[in-house]
Amino acid sequence: MSQSIISTIDSMIRPMLDENGFELVDIEFVKEGGNRFLRVIVDKPEGIDIDDCSKISEFVSEKLDEQDPITEAYFLEVTSPGAERPLKKSQDFHKAVNLNVFITTFEQIDGMKEFEGILTSFDEENLIIKAGKKLYTIPYSKVATARQSIVF
Repeated sequence: MSQSIISTIDSMIRPMLDENGFELVDIEFVKEGGNRFLRVIVDKPEGIDIDDCSKISEFVSEKLDEQDPITEAYFLEVTSPGAERPLKKSQDFHKAVNLNVFITTFEQIDGMKEFEGILTSFDEENLIIKAGKKLYTIPYSKVATARQSIVF
């Protein structure tokens, strides 16, 4: 059910976002505690601000009221991806080359399921992560979650 809601909302809002120079990073429809949240995560090259989030929130809210794809109660949140930006699409991984990332995998690779380090390359099939002095090759098909990570 969540995937069909996400797909419906994506097709409802993507044209407006594209026309106005925004990137739709992700849509989440999740249950946290006893509440449902619809999160629309957006960005643009120069970064997103509170006015952008407010404008997009109004637009999304109007579209949701018109088409009403969600029958249960939920909270709408429009937000930026933040410093720990999720990496979902192939283009996200290309943009993250030479940045610090945190990757989890569906199955163990070299005895591990979590990797944090510099994404040194991505070729649509494999990610190469440098953690310390060691290089890890992670098949793209084995990536469960991925995000940029902050290094202190």
